[in-house]
Formats: sequence, C-alpha cells, structure tokens
Amino acid sequence: MSFTGLRRSSFVSIVAIALLLPLMGCGEDKGKVSILLTDAPGDGIEKAVVTISSIYLQGGDDKGGRVVLRDEPVTVSLLDLANATSELVSEAEVPDGEYHQLRFVISGGYLETRNADGTTSIFATSNNYAGLPAGAVVSGELHMPSYDSSGLKVKFDEKLTIEGEQKILLVDFDVAQSFGKQAGGSGRWVMSPVIKAAEVTASASVNVEVKLGAGVTLPTIEGKALTLADFQAVLINAEGTQERLFLTDANADGTYEASFKFLFPGNFQVELAAPAGVTVTTTPGQPVTFKLESGRDSTQSLVVSSALLR
Repeated sequence: MSFTGLRRSSFVSIVAIALLLPLMGCGEDKGKVSILLTDAPGDGIEKAVVTISSIYLQGGDDKGGRVVLRDEPVTVSLLDLANATSELVSEAEVPDGEYHQLRFVISGGYLETRNADGTTSIFATSNNYAGLPAGAVVSGELHMPSYDSSGLKVKFDEKLTIEGEQKILLVDFDVAQSFGKQAGGSGRWVMSPVIKAAEVTASASVNVEVKLGAGVTLPTIEGKALTLADFQAVLINAEGTQERLFLTDANADGTYEASFKFLFPGNFQVELAAPAGVTVTTTPGQPVTFKLESGRDSTQSLVVSSALLR
C-alpha cells in the first residue's frame, strides 16, 4: 500500500486513551478497566467519524486470552473531542494477567475533506454507512483494511500486567499520518493508523503564555483593532504534526494562554501564529524548542516585541 497526496494539514493529533485500573477489583483475580477517548483539532479534514463496534484486550497469543471491554457500537466524531474526553468503557472487569494488545473493531466511518475551491467531499466506508449525515453525497471510498474483523491493533511498548494495581495507558492516533489518498487514480482514501502507546502517568501538558511587551501595540485590520485573542499558539511535535489553539485571557490579566493536554514526553516546538497580513516577533525568538519530561507540565512564555502589517 502506498499513499500520494497525503494532506499534511489534515491532521488530528488523535487519540489519547486512558486505561484506568482501580485498586478495588470485584474479586481477588479481577480489576476494572475504563477507557477515555480524546483528540486534538486539525485543518483540512472537516469531519472524521468512526463507529467502534467492540473493544477488547488481547492476552497471550492471538488464539486466546481475549477480554471484551465493550460490545455495544458507539459512533464517535473525533473532531468534537479536542482537548476533551469521551468515556467509551466504564469499569469493565478484567482478569489478572498479561495483555499485549488493545484492539478496536471499527465497522465503518467517513471523512469530510476540504477541497481547494472551498467545497467539501465525503469519503465513506459505504454509501449507506449509518453514521453519515442526512442527505450526504458520498464522493468516494474510505478503505479500512480488516478493521471490522481483526480490529485496529494498538500494541503496548511493554506487556500490560494487571495484578490489581492501578495501570494507566495513553494511546496517540495521529491522523496526519494515518489517512491518505491511495496512489493511482482510484481517488479513495485509506486509513492506515500510526499509533503509539505509553503510560498516561507519563503524559503531560504544555501551557503557552503570551503577553505584549512594553509599549507594543497590535495593528488594526479593516477597522478592527487586533488583540492577542486573534493569535494562535502552535505546538509542533518531533514528527512535524501541528496543533493550534487560539489564545484566551480568562482572568483578564493581560496574559493570554493556551493549554495543550494529553501529550507524550518528547521534543516539541512552540510558535505564535499571527492573523493573515501580520508579521510578529517575540522574545525569546521563534520557534521555541523544548523537551517535555515524563509526567511534568511545561510552561512556555512568549513576549510580543513587535507586530507589523506586511
């Protein structure tokens, strides 16, 4: 399988999934599992919807050790979960033991992508996929190889051992690298997820703080005086995937913030994106490069030293 024309702006640095195994089980040899789903916003894809028909843990080898966590279908709009969570599994009983995979059986889905002329096109697993919006016209196929049978496999870096103690995992599903158009003239999109997993206790947040330097004023565009609320904080991971959030000043203290949550440890960059037609410089200079440590939140502060119309 090869992809061409992969839209790098079509990203949803998705999916964070937390497996919470409380200390209290329902017996000596069982724990409980809950699964939370979250994602991050992206450009280029207007909608990303999937129907998860079942979720299970796989232990031992593929021939046995399966523990079903959910067998009731749920349809999830991934883009609606930016910096939020949706509970998929609540306190499912899991026998003590070792598990090497988490699997999602995905029975269908669709993407709505933005075209160059401003229109959108819908690519679905079938023309009669139940999750399609009313009146939707399907332009092409979204191919999900074997995910409705063997399931989407999420492998753990190390085996998940359940012995009654608390275990928390984080799974990241990067749509920028997971959806692309198939090579050739078929026009269909293919889902081939790039997924990594780590313990959620090793996750962290990046808080970006931005304020104006002394004597700095923002320009006016078409009669509207800009504020820092018109700017976006841009977080870039080591793979080049970007996530953007508009700045806000919830406590009206003049410092604007954006918070990126559920992140894996690693190397990141932060930039400040100005509105169209504006050039901005900051102290320190952009991009700001830093390493996010395991389980530690990071605050990156930028002071706007100039903002000029181009």
